[in-house]
Amino acid sequence: MLFLLGGCSFLNDAQDTITYVNEATDYLAVATDFAANAPALAQQAISDLQAAEDFQTMLQQMQQTAEAFNDLQAPDIAVELHQQIIEQNSAIVSEIETFMNSFQDGLLDPAILENTELFQTVQDITSIIDQVQQLGGE
Repeated sequence: MLFLLGGCSFLNDAQDTITYVNEATDYLAVATDFAANAPALAQQAISDLQAAEDFQTMLQQMQQTAEAFNDLQAPDIAVELHQQIIEQNSAIVSEIETFMNSFQDGLLDPAILENTELFQTVQDITSIIDQVQQLGGE
């Protein structure tokens, strides 16, 4: 009987890990897309109202995605990595809020692009998520 319960626990842990790795992979796709497309759109948002609206939408979506990922329950094997992602996500959310407050008359203030670490922070998070994905292969 104990063997069966232990086996069920192992299967549940494995399933939780797979689910978490899948969620991390989805988050990685969003973060990678954001890191690839946001800098150019931010440049356009300085002088183009439509681009500024699109950029604000992109920022809001990234913020919501980061906050949702923070709320995931990480399996025991990924707790430390998840905490690192939460810390990076806090920086991302803070930088996004700075960006959101940098729109004047609908356009992005160009000074914000010189003093932000948002895009680098999003790129940094991809290395942590790569480590999470390796958990799924173990």
